[in-house]
Amino acid sequence: MGHDHSHSHSHSHSHSHGHDHAHGHGHAGHSHGPTLSANDTREARRSKERAILIAAALTGGFMGAEVIGGLISGSLALLADAGHMLTDFASLLLAWFAFRLARRPADWKRTYGFDRFSVLAAFVNGVTLFAIAGWIVVEAIQRLRDPHEVLGGLMLWVAVGGLVVNILAFWVLSRAEGDNLNVRAAALHVMGDLLGSVAAIAASLVIIWTGWTPIDPILSVLVALIILRSAWSVVRESGHILLEGAPAGFDARAVAADLEATLPGVARAHHVHAWSITQERPMATLEVELAPGAVADDVRRAVKGRVRETTGMEHVTVEVTAGAERRTG
Repeated sequence: MGHDHSHSHSHSHSHSHGHDHAHGHGHAGHSHGPTLSANDTREARRSKERAILIAAALTGGFMGAEVIGGLISGSLALLADAGHMLTDFASLLLAWFAFRLARRPADWKRTYGFDRFSVLAAFVNGVTLFAIAGWIVVEAIQRLRDPHEVLGGLMLWVAVGGLVVNILAFWVLSRAEGDNLNVRAAALHVMGDLLGSVAAIAASLVIIWTGWTPIDPILSVLVALIILRSAWSVVRESGHILLEGAPAGFDARAVAADLEATLPGVARAHHVHAWSITQERPMATLEVELAPGAVADDVRRAVKGRVRETTGMEHVTVEVTAGAERRTG
């Protein structure tokens, strides 16, 4: 414990090195900052895990009823919503599995553990939303060219049932979301379902009152566009993490300039790298060149404290080099 990086870190900046030496409190503490204990972190994860499992059970349970209702009533809006619910069910199970897998400890092969799988699950869920939206649009165009009879009454009751189930699932997930990309992706899937149910209710009422069936595919396309907007957000953020992009608000140039301007022991700060294992586990490495007369251990502690103060980042690995080494190397 209390290890302060007094060794030179000759392995430099490769992300493959373990990083299990920062602040002496293990990776669990990096996820939620120093105010949460490991038990609090585990309980927060398990509450998210339970929320996703409950949402999956609600979604999967009603999906069959919506398929039957859509086939009997002839409603594309219902069938589109049922298809969305099917992929939601699979996506929620994937998100739940990601949380279960993340419980496994890090090992010599996977020094960061399995947390990143939840980001991968979010990315896959976002991509499936694109596929769902595309299918809805293609079906809607075919329906507009070749209208089908739609039983508005049956469609209305099934859609109302779907809305109730989706509201319950979304409420469960939104209570547990916090700042977790995996739960957010799952919640967006359910939100798309919820909007699909609203569209199906609106379409059924128009059909009951006016008999105008084109409203069914038209509203389905509207839901597809809303789904696409949500999908892009999830794919962009999860893809950024998978590509080792810098955490939100972290500017390597600004961090280096700030260290050089505020810490007299730092002659130069460079090779600043920042990335995230998950949204809740940001990390950074950097190299600083000592000013004449500066003490390496003091500078190292000052740099880590300053980066924590300006960025909120808890896990920072600092390599210190002497100015003369830099010039002659």
